[in-house]
Amino acid sequence: MQALRKLLWPFSLVYGFITFVRNKCYDWGILKSFAIPGKSICVGNLSVGGTGKTPHVAYLAEFLKDQSETSILSRGYGRKTSGFRLVNSLDSAENVGDEPLFYASIFDKNVHVAVCEKRAEGVQALQQLFPSNQLIILDDAYQHRAVKAGLNILLTEYNAPFSSDLVLPAGNLREFRSGKNRADLVIVTKCPKEISDSDKNRLANSLKVNTETLFFSEIVYAPFKAFGKECTSIKKVLLVTGIANPSPLIAEIAQKYEVEHLKFGDHHAFSKQDIEEIHQKFDTFACNETIILTTEKDFMRLKAVSASWKLDDYPWYYQPITVKIDNENKFKALINQYVNTI
Repeated sequence: MQALRKLLWPFSLVYGFITFVRNKCYDWGILKSFAIPGKSICVGNLSVGGTGKTPHVAYLAEFLKDQSETSILSRGYGRKTSGFRLVNSLDSAENVGDEPLFYASIFDKNVHVAVCEKRAEGVQALQQLFPSNQLIILDDAYQHRAVKAGLNILLTEYNAPFSSDLVLPAGNLREFRSGKNRADLVIVTKCPKEISDSDKNRLANSLKVNTETLFFSEIVYAPFKAFGKECTSIKKVLLVTGIANPSPLIAEIAQKYEVEHLKFGDHHAFSKQDIEEIHQKFDTFACNETIILTTEKDFMRLKAVSASWKLDDYPWYYQPITVKIDNENKFKALINQYVNTI
């Protein structure tokens, strides 16, 4: 792996230089950014996928929706449509993307959810449709410099901080680490349940960010939810994932159950053949205390075909997750300070 990184490093320098020049063109005003009127929060990362943006966007929307009329705007990665589109819980992941469908499913009409690959157009469409809307949360728009949010939140993973990574293709970073300087708040995600002060200091020194605006979050795993046949007792889990980084989920489940993992690519569009192969795999297990478990985002892609593809005949479950932020009162106070400042 190290040898491959060395071979790819010259290409990373070229890619990083291109993104650096592009960012400077926005910083110097050569390329124009659309400054979002009113209040807006961008949640993003420097790396490609897997830092936990979706539950953090949901956390912010849940926290703020009762204070301000709130919208979530996403690109709608993986959808087969284009342009601006409002999302509701009856949509399909094929038309709107799994993450926007997840937001619409959990918030229903309490939060407006929309998709648009051109964020400036999406913002303007939302504000025309909902003139009283006071806050827009941008999902994964940290590198989308064509719009300028009022507050930028940068996420980085505990086990793969951007300080230890390289720019594509040698590493997973979308831009040089200096991109962190655009962030107002930084959250280290997927931390252990008990993270020591010395560990926090180590990460703060490694990331070289302001400790007053650095926070740490952990994943909170709720009980499994069935969307197929229910199983009264569980000993083994056939885990099916189509997400960037399933490692934390595997580690969590393995504490209680025997786990066998079927991994698909991030945002995988499951086919009927995929499901038939998963069911065939499940049928080879002798233990009747086995379930098929998937993630909540993968469930968004599967629920529309649950009956037609006979998922109802098997013990399919999904794993809901939320996040818990260390020093939450301080974090919420900083968010409120921005949102409520005139």
